[in-house]
Amino acid sequence: MERRKFSREGAFYFFMSIGNYTGRFARCLEEFLNVIKDVSVESLKFHSQRGDFENWIRNGIGDGELAEKIGKLRTAGLKGNDLRRSLYAIVLERGRELLPKETKKKGVEEALKK
Repeated sequence: MERRKFSREGAFYFFMSIGNYTGRFARCLEEFLNVIKDVSVESLKFHSQRGDFENWIRNGIGDGELAEKIGKLRTAGLKGNDLRRSLYAIVLERGRELLPKETKKKGVEEALKK
């Protein structure tokens, strides 16, 4: 799978509820990681319960494996910072798996942690 960055039209937009936009969005997995670190847990809960993360990752990013792992968080019923930590860990690990070996050696992997 290629790590691509979407235009704003293909981005994931974080909401607290229907029509209540947080002002945050992500166009790629790296941006997604950065946003989930500090967006409201209510936003994470809202999207997790609806399966929005899974849908965007599967249909937008094109990563069925990551979408499946995220789906397991929803069915586990994680909430609050437990949801945040687990979601972050899963996406970070997948990002590490997708980085080419030569990129890891150059330390670009640290960019995923920012």
